[in-house]
Amino acid sequence: MLRSFAATDVGRKRKVNQDYVFRSEKPVGQLPNLFIVADGMGGHKAGDYASSFTTKAVVSEIEHSEYEGPIRIIRRAIEEANTQLIEEAMRSADRSGMGTTIVVATIIDDYLYVANVGDSRLYLVNDRITQITRDHSLVEEMVLAGKIDREEARVHPDKNIITRAIGAVSSIKVDVFDLSLQDGDKILMCTDGLSNMVADKDIRDIVDQGKDVEQITADLIQTANENGGRDNIGVVVVDPFAEK
Repeated sequence: MLRSFAATDVGRKRKVNQDYVFRSEKPVGQLPNLFIVADGMGGHKAGDYASSFTTKAVVSEIEHSEYEGPIRIIRRAIEEANTQLIEEAMRSADRSGMGTTIVVATIIDDYLYVANVGDSRLYLVNDRITQITRDHSLVEEMVLAGKIDREEARVHPDKNIITRAIGAVSSIKVDVFDLSLQDGDKILMCTDGLSNMVADKDIRDIVDQGKDVEQITADLIQTANENGGRDNIGVVVVDPFAEK
C-alpha cells in the first residue's frame, strides 16, 4: 500500500519560502498518483510564485492531458507549464526573470517514472542511496568533468548556480527516467535546501531509521535545520510498499 508525506520549511536563514511541494495518492488525470517538488528563484516574491504557479500548472495539464504514456504526459505538462510561466513573467515587472526547478514523479504498478529540470532531486533509498535525477548545475558539470568530487560539490560556493530551469528559455529540455521498484525501496524528492545541508549517507540513515513517511520527513527537515538551515527545505517521501 503506497503511503506518502510532503512538507516544506523556510529554514533558519530565509524570510520567504520559495519551495513548493505537491502529493496525491489518488489519480490525477491518467496517472494513479503524482508527486512534485519545486524550488523557485527570483527577487521579491517571484520565486515562491514561480514554484507554486508551475506546480499547479503541471497538475492541471496532467489532469486534462490526452497524451498516452506517463513519461509523455509528464514531459508535455512540464513543457506547457514552462510556456505559461514565461508568459506570466511578461505580465509583471516584479516577476520578470522568475524561474523554478521541478521534479515530477508517478508510480504505476512497480515502476517509477520521473522527470526533472534544475537541481532539485529524486533519490531511491534502500540499503543504499542512489540519486536518480541529474542536477542541471554548474557544479554537476564540474563533477562530470572530474574537476571536483561529490563532497566538494555539496559545499562548493557556486553550488546554487543552475544551468536549466523552468521559465528560463522557451524550449526547455526535460530529463526523464524510469526504473523498476522492489520491496523495501523508498523514494525521496527534495530541494537543495536538504541535499546541501545533509550528506547523502546521512539522508539514507534517516530514511532507514524512520518509522513512517511523516516521521522521516520531519527528521530530514529537522536535521537540515540543525546543520544550518541556510535555505528553504522541500521534501516528499514515498513508501510504495508500506504495510497496511
